[in-house]
Amino acid sequence: MAGAFVSDAASGAPDRAVLLVEALIFASPEPVKKAAIAELMRAQDLVDENLRIEAVLAHVAARYDGHAVELVEVAGGWQFRTRPEFSSALTRVVEKPRRLSRGAMETLAIIAYHQPCTRAEIEAIRGVSLGQGILDALLEDSLITPKGRKEVPGRPVLWATTVAFLKSFGLADLGALPRKEDLLLENAPTEVPVEVPSPVGQTEHKG
Repeated sequence: MAGAFVSDAASGAPDRAVLLVEALIFASPEPVKKAAIAELMRAQDLVDENLRIEAVLAHVAARYDGHAVELVEVAGGWQFRTRPEFSSALTRVVEKPRRLSRGAMETLAIIAYHQPCTRAEIEAIRGVSLGQGILDALLEDSLITPKGRKEVPGRPVLWATTVAFLKSFGLADLGALPRKEDLLLENAPTEVPVEVPSPVGQTEHKG
């Protein structure tokens, strides 16, 4: 099976494993994790040493070179998305991106970099009180979630980001966050909301 995940030697057609994984990712509304790909390959008797999933994904991605959609790693899985150069045009047709105020963006950034953290810790970092409306907006968009309580007097709620946060910002995982020193939130205009692309705004390629 040395060439099992590349192409059919006689016809040059993509291997069955490549086509099956492409179909799985295309049909799924959520990022497809490697465990799901491995399960599919086992079910189809395509088991090879270590399944060589990375090779399969690389060949699926290569099939979309030069296309308007691309295969991207996001939220711990793989998903087809519109290439960035086309997404701005399509969001006007498909869906207007959600918008967060500067306060909500600052709060979300603090949670992302300091999670899990309490409301008091967020307020200490921002230097201003945290309005309930900001937390409600982030919760409504499923960008943050409670992560237990801190073992201190009063046992305040701990807040953390979600998989939806990773998807919305196109991050494979939290390790893909930009360095804090690269962020220029303090220079952002206070009255201009920052657009947060939704998964639909990213124009996912679905079957």
